[in-house]
Amino acid sequence: MRRRAFLVLSGSGALAACTGTTYPAASPYILPAPSMPGAGAAPLAQGPRARPVGVLLPLTGKLGDIGQAMLRAAQLALSGPGAPRLISADTLGTVPGVQAGLRDVLGNGAGLILGPLTAAETEAAAGIASGAAIPVLAFTNTVSAARPGVWTLGITPVQQVDRLMSYAVPQGRTRFAALLPNNDFGAAMAQALTAAAASRGIAPPAVRLHDRGPDAISASVRDLVGPGTPPLPFNVLLLGDTGAALTEIVAALSTASVGPPSVQIIGPALWGAPASGSDQVLGGWYAAPDPAARVAFTQAFAARYDAPPPGPADLAYDAASIARVLAPQGYSQAALTNPAGFSGVDGWLRLLPDGRVQRGLAVFQVAASGARIISPAPMTASAFAA
Repeated sequence: MRRRAFLVLSGSGALAACTGTTYPAASPYILPAPSMPGAGAAPLAQGPRARPVGVLLPLTGKLGDIGQAMLRAAQLALSGPGAPRLISADTLGTVPGVQAGLRDVLGNGAGLILGPLTAAETEAAAGIASGAAIPVLAFTNTVSAARPGVWTLGITPVQQVDRLMSYAVPQGRTRFAALLPNNDFGAAMAQALTAAAASRGIAPPAVRLHDRGPDAISASVRDLVGPGTPPLPFNVLLLGDTGAALTEIVAALSTASVGPPSVQIIGPALWGAPASGSDQVLGGWYAAPDPAARVAFTQAFAARYDAPPPGPADLAYDAASIARVLAPQGYSQAALTNPAGFSGVDGWLRLLPDGRVQRGLAVFQVAASGARIISPAPMTASAFAA
């Protein structure tokens, strides 16, 4: 479940492809809107025949259902006239499967790779793709898998935490702490919070990783709070849990008198899921794509395939849409890292030269009637920097 917390996704209300061989100076590429069955997508600008696009996904095995849905999303994005040919390879969800699939699609002339799905698979693909000078738009959200020429499109803890901090700091919320699960996800959130604080020149956050169970959680809260005499040493607290663990954390924080208005609670994008238990943290903030933007994609996918798309399908649609938009001029480093970025199913994003991805996320506040947006998602590079 926590792996999916890295991939809380939404969609796009984009209307048409922005095409041509020059890069826009101010506005992002608008990725193709999903077309309903029988409605042709916007044609591409005329140019040299586009190289095929390879997609690496687990089409069989335990992740086969997700892989098949992601393949359908990529096919939907590339269904319009003039779109590059899509070559798929079944990775079987294994490193050897990725390596064999990658060599197959490269042998068939692929000029851009979409996928694979996981960090381990991406690491395995990176060396082969880099050696062939072919860029990769991977679906993992593990930032360590990113490198020049290999971009990780999954929504990451870094993106979420940085967006929350950019909203909190101007309001005078500059003293951060974190109480996070003692696992890979908690460690990633802690690293993201520490890096975001350092980049802004504010004090390093106090971080505690807790083990499972109310006793371990209560001990971590006591250690974080210290003597408990006001004022507390922090005025923003990052949590990373959901479900039963979040219930135990809320109880321990209440006992220690930690909460609004003196302490703003922030958390992961997974708090946007109804079953996350985030209704226990009323007033808490989290950063995620605006779900309203996903409506067009959801409707088009369901109309074509008679089923709603799973969250990761958004990544495949946007990756394939980037390929479609760039096909007339080729998948060069300069085109992929255009500073204006792209606007697609999951909102605005920009591919950086080092493989990292910036995303424009909205900030939500948890309320009894459901979460509401308190800071809209940036839709351009200039709005992201503001």
